[in-house]
Amino acid sequence: MDRERLGRRIKAYRKLKGYTQVRLAKELDIPVMNLGDVERGEQPAADELLDQIAVQLRIPKQELKGEPLREKEEE
Repeated sequence: MDRERLGRRIKAYRKLKGYTQVRLAKELDIPVMNLGDVERGEQPAADELLDQIAVQLRIPKQELKGEPLREKEEE
């Protein structure tokens, strides 16, 4: 997924969950400017940051990235 589209998804989920940029950036312990850059697609989001965003917003990382959700395989 391209950076701009991913950034729009992050922003949409952030707003849906009631977070401001300031609050989410504080929870992630990153500068607000960096979160804004990611949301605008001006800076790539590291995989670790995507993990942290997904956890904070309580959504699966695959959903955040626009990927189909995989069902857990039976053991």
